Amino acid sequence: MERFLDNSRISTVSFSLIEDLLRAIQGIASDEDYQACLKRAGLSTPADARLSRVSRDQIVELYQAASRMTGDEMMGLWSRPIRSGALKQICTSMIGASSLGAAMFRMVTFWNLVLDDYQLHLEAREELVSLAIRPRAGVSDDAEVNRFGHMLLLKLTHGLASWLSGQELSLVRVSFVFPRPTFASDYSVLFPVEVDFSKDHSSIAFDRRLWSRSVQRTTADLHAFLTRAPRDWIFTTSQDHNLTRRIRAILQSQSFDVTLDDTANALHLTPRTLIRHLQSQNTSFQAIKDDLRRDVAIAKLREGLAVEVIAEETGFSSASTFHRAFRRWTGDVPSSFRRDVAPRVGTSANN
Repeated sequence: MERFLDNSRISTVSFSLIEDLLRAIQGIASDEDYQACLKRAGLSTPADARLSRVSRDQIVELYQAASRMTGDEMMGLWSRPIRSGALKQICTSMIGASSLGAAMFRMVTFWNLVLDDYQLHLEAREELVSLAIRPRAGVSDDAEVNRFGHMLLLKLTHGLASWLSGQELSLVRVSFVFPRPTFASDYSVLFPVEVDFSKDHSSIAFDRRLWSRSVQRTTADLHAFLTRAPRDWIFTTSQDHNLTRRIRAILQSQSFDVTLDDTANALHLTPRTLIRHLQSQNTSFQAIKDDLRRDVAIAKLREGLAVEVIAEETGFSSASTFHRAFRRWTGDVPSSFRRDVAPRVGTSANN
């Protein structure tokens, strides 16, 4: 077993991030189907949503179960259902494009044919190409925004562009129209760039030079991509364009013994500058370290490691200290958490 696990596999997000999605699914599914989706993903409504964590595998299972049961590949996130087969049709049309830019234009054209409340706008300005989600004429600016819906559409844009080019693409900017949520730190798991909130519209921006790249995928690659969706693109794998993830990588490589000064040196920053950057993102070195410890602990509990071993590997002086920290992070004790996840251990973690 690896001592340290890949960040994209062990990272978790808060339950609060998926609440908009769960409400959307509940709005179009029967109660029986809704409960079946939750069961398939190993989810239940937590007593304290602020502390409960959700893994990439659980989001993938929820997406696949909900889209299949509802017949809507966007699971009720938009006013019009997106029928099964839509993603396949989008990908098929994009594969035949002459360049990545032409492929993204085809994607935008598709969405603008099927979305009723919003339009996608693809704009090229100087060194950037941006895609914006804007309400259609007649839709009130005060209309409630489904935060998960906006996030998923921008993630799909990034995921498709990255898949077509054969590697995860860097981003220049990601912005959302809605105010900064309490779970804003989750977006560092989703996007390889810091995220802004309370903007005029939700948007994602790429370096314009990327748009001249050729499409690397063929129809032979399509089946595996669709079968795994959204496993290959829902969480970012990049360590280079996201300060939080760069710090997580440094911490893992040093067995959690690294200090703030060590980390700043590795990033070629002064400690004061690093602190200032983290404060501007409403986080801290200790918060990132604790979040990583929590995610590693959750992953290793799911794999069946002893609590004493996990405590040592996550840098705690004793199992009792680890117990207290784990309860603070998740609202649960390790033994109880292990019992809760035991039925789904191994169902998809290695896929």
